[in-house]
Amino acid sequence: MRPKSVYKADAPMVLARAAIVGLGRMGMRHASVVNDLGLDLVGVSDILPATLATAGSQLALGEDKRFDDPIAMIDATRPDVLVVSTTAPTHRDLVLHAARAGVRAVLCEKPAATSIAACNAMIDACRDSGTRLAINHQMRFMEQYQKPKDLVNSPAYGGLGSVIVSAGNFGMAMNGTHYFEMFRYLTEEAPVSVNAWFSPEALPNPRGPQFIDAAGSVRMTTASGKRFYLDCSPDQGHGMFVTYNCRNGRIDIDELSGQMTMTVRDQEHRDAPTTRYGMPYSVTVAAITPADAVAPTRSVLEALLAGANYPTGEDGRLAMQALVAAHISNKRGGSTVRLDDPEIASYGDLPIA
Repeated sequence: MRPKSVYKADAPMVLARAAIVGLGRMGMRHASVVNDLGLDLVGVSDILPATLATAGSQLALGEDKRFDDPIAMIDATRPDVLVVSTTAPTHRDLVLHAARAGVRAVLCEKPAATSIAACNAMIDACRDSGTRLAINHQMRFMEQYQKPKDLVNSPAYGGLGSVIVSAGNFGMAMNGTHYFEMFRYLTEEAPVSVNAWFSPEALPNPRGPQFIDAAGSVRMTTASGKRFYLDCSPDQGHGMFVTYNCRNGRIDIDELSGQMTMTVRDQEHRDAPTTRYGMPYSVTVAAITPADAVAPTRSVLEALLAGANYPTGEDGRLAMQALVAAHISNKRGGSTVRLDDPEIASYGDLPIA
């Protein structure tokens, strides 16, 4: 028999019992991480019988650990850690029930929810119950963002001016929110304003016809004037490419291939004004860990169990605030929307996955 789990709010969780809701591709990645960390997987749940049966067999879990009702699973298994790997409309109710049931830590997939009101409810319930809530925005654990953060803040590069993301049509909610969190992580500032221009063309969503995720472009700014630009328009069908523009150079990363190109002014020319944009420079090309969902997800769960440096519910809410602001800006013809605009908090549910 396994020893009983031990939990303290300000200390690592030990011998945690884990359960997973949602057994699609990402849910099975979570299952791999849970098993790799040596946690006790006491239950899995999915509303699709075939998916539940296949996943249960692959994970070597008996029928007593398979549930078609996630609420019943939480109540029956009483996990220490719950992984919510379902689509966004279900996140609020699952997290609220987990908090009420005494689950000590919840790792919830992004986007955090479908509205700011839902995010607030999740954060409040977890705070009141002492439950740790993490949203699976993994950027702080990924080399492709850690290295640029170190470089842009170095004397050689002289500070960040802007970030430009050029991508295929990967969705403002599904992947755009990841980059909103990346920009906050990189700058250590919350954005203060958003402009957005969405395409009227709505392509079928791979997660189901009930979901609609915006495509188009977004501009965000921070209080100190740093800028973020994202273009994931529907006439773009390949890639995830990020440029970090700095005082003395730039960093270009092809996130799919894992290639980083670093361009920086030669040292003797770094005091020249920015209008001298053609000064002598050096170029270095290096390999960087390509985009991957499993390793950084493990890092998020490890941080959650340790109780420090995980992407919090508040971080997930901020990414959602930027997304809602983008929807409002688009409806207002691309006009500037501040993140303290009261309409953001009262905006209804987005039809996102």
